[in-house]
Amino acid sequence: MSQIEVRLDRLLLERKMTLAELADRVGVTYANLSILKNNHARAIRFSTLERLCEVLECQPGDLLHFGEGPTELAP
Repeated sequence: MSQIEVRLDRLLLERKMTLAELADRVGVTYANLSILKNNHARAIRFSTLERLCEVLECQPGDLLHFGEGPTELAP
């Protein structure tokens, strides 16, 4: 099973920015960004991804990482 990891913590730390500040600058609620940051989001709008990249001055690949998760064995 594959998963996409959101690397928002690292970017916030590098930019010395709080999640609340990012939420305000992006125009997304703190709660929704928290869900994204904690890898509980099921989807993200391209417009939100674009705003995150603009504010954080990064590329989508800096924010999202595709990696292999644990594999499930078939019964």
